[in-house]
Amino acid sequence: MSLLKGKVALITGASRGIGNSIAREFVKQGADVAFTYLSSVEKGEALEKELAVDGIKVKGYRSDASDFTAAEELIGDVIKDFGKIDILINNAGITRDNLLMRMTEEHWDDVIRVNLKSIFNLTKAITRPMLKARSGSIINMTSVVGLTGNAGQVNYSASKAGILGLTKSVAKELGSRGVRCNAIAPGFIETEMTDALDPESLKTWLAGIPLKRAGQGTDIANACVFLASDMSTYITGQTLVVDGGMVM
Repeated sequence: MSLLKGKVALITGASRGIGNSIAREFVKQGADVAFTYLSSVEKGEALEKELAVDGIKVKGYRSDASDFTAAEELIGDVIKDFGKIDILINNAGITRDNLLMRMTEEHWDDVIRVNLKSIFNLTKAITRPMLKARSGSIINMTSVVGLTGNAGQVNYSASKAGILGLTKSVAKELGSRGVRCNAIAPGFIETEMTDALDPESLKTWLAGIPLKRAGQGTDIANACVFLASDMSTYITGQTLVVDGGMVM
């Protein structure tokens, strides 16, 4: 299948985890892929070399999406290199978990800046090109904790809930010009971060999931393919929850 053939996608935070899975699946579906990384330089450079295949263009950019000027420069660079951007996937994010009474201002600010401000930065920067093209799909990575909250994650939950409001507002502002904006809310997805969990914690998480398994990066990547492709041209302003039934 080549559901994304002829499309150019920009994926933030793709050197590892969910972003890595999205980049790989988009290449399989025929998209040209631009992606960003920041601290994981070696992984980012390796991914670019690995994914480049005949007929598919892949390029990594070391860029900090939470920096307003850097985000504008990134959009300009990608359009210069690829000619256009059809799909923007705002995936980059961090955690700085702690109970509210122990959380520092720095940890609050860091999470809001990286998880929420970065989406504002890149979405604002891509708006004019997509409006001019009268088409585009923006996909924002939120989380089930943005819907439910979670003890020990006040900063993370707030950033992910903010993404929901941003997504709906952008959908209303840009929809008349053919630009769609949706969010994906992953549940418990196996990544490098979850590998560090102790077995008992993992067992507790899985017990609360009706499908009785953790999600995989490909589960989120497939949802992104759907929202990025022409199969979802009448869907905007929505949040697709991919969590095995954990939140109902």
